[in-house]
Amino acid sequence: MQPESQTAGTSKIAFWAGCVVGALPVLLLIFSGTMKLVKPPMVADGIAHFGYRENVILPLGITELACTVLYVIPQTSVLGAILLTGYLGGATATHVRVGEPFFIPILVGVLVWLGLYLRDARLRALLPLRNG
Repeated sequence: MQPESQTAGTSKIAFWAGCVVGALPVLLLIFSGTMKLVKPPMVADGIAHFGYRENVILPLGITELACTVLYVIPQTSVLGAILLTGYLGGATATHVRVGEPFFIPILVGVLVWLGLYLRDARLRALLPLRNG
């Protein structure tokens, strides 16, 4: 459970909505990172398609999983979100470079931050959404 300073001022509905929204990218990133560790042929083919050598698959998988773990831990969730933003920015740039649709990494990044925003009152205080 989150420390009191993070959840103070957060309704239960917002907190649980943030957990659900944040779980979606976590599940996707864990699956993606695990696939990079297992390295089935389709992952190696995908990496080659993007112009990367096969020896970058393992470091990418470790990085992806490490950033995701930091995001899941309440005390390091903001750091994890920042690192995942960088990671997903690289994924976006890779898709743009090869001329493929690039909205998926952007959407995953938005879900990462939306989930954190909904469940962390400190982030909402730092980035308030205002009417007018």
